[in-house]
This record gives sequence, structure tokens and C-alpha cells, in this order.
Amino acid sequence: MSFAPFLNNLPLQKSRLLQRFADLIAPKSDTEFEALAQESRALTLQNFGRTMRLFAPLYLSNECINNCRYCGFSRDNPILRVTLGLEEVMQEGKFLAGEGFRQVLLVAGEHPKFVGQSYLADCVRALAPDFPSISVEVGPMETADYVPIVEAGAEGLVVYQETYDREIYAQMHTSGPKRDFNWRLDCAERGYDAGFRRLGIGALLGLAPWEQEAIGLAAHVEYLLKRCWRAQITVSLPRLRPAAGEFQPAFSITDRELARLICALRITFPQVGIVLSTRERAALRDVLASLGVTMMSAGSHTEPGGYTRQGVSSLHRTVRGRIVPEDQAGENILATGQFDISDERSPAEVAEALRRRGFEPVWKDWDAALLTS
Repeated sequence: MSFAPFLNNLPLQKSRLLQRFADLIAPKSDTEFEALAQESRALTLQNFGRTMRLFAPLYLSNECINNCRYCGFSRDNPILRVTLGLEEVMQEGKFLAGEGFRQVLLVAGEHPKFVGQSYLADCVRALAPDFPSISVEVGPMETADYVPIVEAGAEGLVVYQETYDREIYAQMHTSGPKRDFNWRLDCAERGYDAGFRRLGIGALLGLAPWEQEAIGLAAHVEYLLKRCWRAQITVSLPRLRPAAGEFQPAFSITDRELARLICALRITFPQVGIVLSTRERAALRDVLASLGVTMMSAGSHTEPGGYTRQGVSSLHRTVRGRIVPEDQAGENILATGQFDISDERSPAEVAEALRRRGFEPVWKDWDAALLTS
């Protein structure tokens, strides 16, 4: 079974749950929105308490064989690229551990030559002593290819569909294996079959009308809760940010609409985690934390080696996938990031802001020892 047939039939048939979700994301008066927010807050407290899981992305590589019009790592972008060596990854990890993090997300562009199964498994094993919770966000793989990564200690898989609109998806992904819509759509299920206990999905808001994306995302959550019932499901709602290539989104979603979407997801799926990244500005993140968000990144860098300046000696520039001579040099040069962040506060500052709002920052929420007999 695959989610694809359910997605294809959405325009003609929605479950009762999705019909209710569609009503919740519809425009609301101030009074209606306040009632929505109050219900979302109450459900979040009931299911998660006053806690907020904090994590950090650790970018391993910005090499990529895909052309995605909106992404800074897109193959044809003339950017500075690097893939961190294992020792460099460990240095980045030690820094993040020193900042308090015990949950890390390993991120890389899709390039099997640089970021393959064995490389990822080695990175996970190297970081496992410091991080009880390690997730990966990399190019989709076969189930069998995920197994060694799970066995090395990774517990989470994150894969955003980017857009649930097939036509727009084809326009955005012009070359590379990412062009295969269904292959990406079924990735979470392959990861579940490989043993990942956390599955994260999301849509990149700005590629298509946000209400349309929200329905597709909610339908995907509903499906995964049934198909992958042993796993914890999280949902992310990243809005497009400036990046190399200077892509201009055709659609937008306001702060109020984003808040309404978060409330609608919480009310529809009370026990699903909702993730908020540093793409959003600090003041908005502080407000949204009270509405239904349960997991936030902090102090993020979106370039490989960004925390401790690792990989500088191996930097190279590519143009249309080919390495070209690089004139720039010096200590201040880093690999190109995937996108610009907005909330530039340190992890400690984010944690303190949460405490002021009555939340308890959670740096570690489980340990592998819990699974041993």
C-alpha cells in the first residue's frame, strides 16, 4: 500500500477528519481564532505538558545532484561546497553537545558519491555517545539502505515532500532523482520498515497555495498514523527563506495563517509533534511556542562546518555540477548555507525565552537504555 492513491483522490473524497481540518484552516474572525488558539493550547498542555524539545541541525554536506529551483544547494548554483570528514563531524558534534544539545538532526544534500549509507552510519556511530537522539534528513533511500543507519544508532528520519502538488513539484525539480514524486512520497514508509522510531514530514510553504498544501500534509499524517502506528510522527511547516539562486516564491502565508494552521493541526492530531525552525523570527517563534509547537531548533547553522569552521581547507566551488578554480581564500570563507535563518539567538537565549513563558526546555527526552531488557 502507498499514500499516492489517497493523495490522488483527495480532490474528490476526504475523510471526516480531513473535512474537519479544512474547516479549521478556513478564515476566522478574531473571536473564532481566539477560541481555536485556546483549544490548541489546552490540547498541547494535555498531551505534552509545558515542555519544548530543543534540537540542532548538523549539516554534513552541501553537495547535491538535484536541481531544485528553491534550494541553495541546487546542483547548478555556483556555490562553495564541502563534505565534512568524520573528525570534522565529531568536532561539530562536540560543540553542539557543549551547548547543551542531546538531540541532533544530520542534514545533507543528495549526492551518493559523498553521502552514502556507510558514511551516514559512520557519522551516527561517532556521534551516538553524545547524542541519545539522532535523526537524519538526507536523500531518499531503499529500506535496506536505511537499516545500517538505524543499527548505528539513528532513531529518526525526516523527509519533506516540499509540495504535494504534482504539477508544481515537476516545475520545481528540473533534474536529478528528486524528480520522482512517488519515490519521495513513500520514503517515510520505507524508513519505518527499516526501524526508525520517529518520522518527520512537512511541506515547504510558498511553492503552492498554503491551504492546498495543508490538506495534502494532513492527509499524509492521517495515513502515516495508521500505516506506521508504532512510530512517533512529527510535522514541520517551514516557510521559504532567501537562499542562493534567489528563488522568488509565487505564494505566501501570513503569520496569522501560519498560527491558524498550527492550531488546526494540533486540534486534528492532538498527539503529533509540531516542529518550528529558526527560519522564523524570534518574536514570532516565542508566540507560536504557546499555540501548539512541541519541538524547536536553536542556534542553527545551515552550512556544513558552520558551528566550528570545519571543512574550510576542503572548500571548492561548483558551477553546474563541475568544480571550477576558486579565487577566494581566507579564514572568513565558509561553505554556502542552504538558506538564511531568521532567529539568530543562541540556544541558551532560546531556552531562557521559553522559561519566561512557562515552558521547560527539554534537551534529552529518551535514552536507548529504555529499549534494553
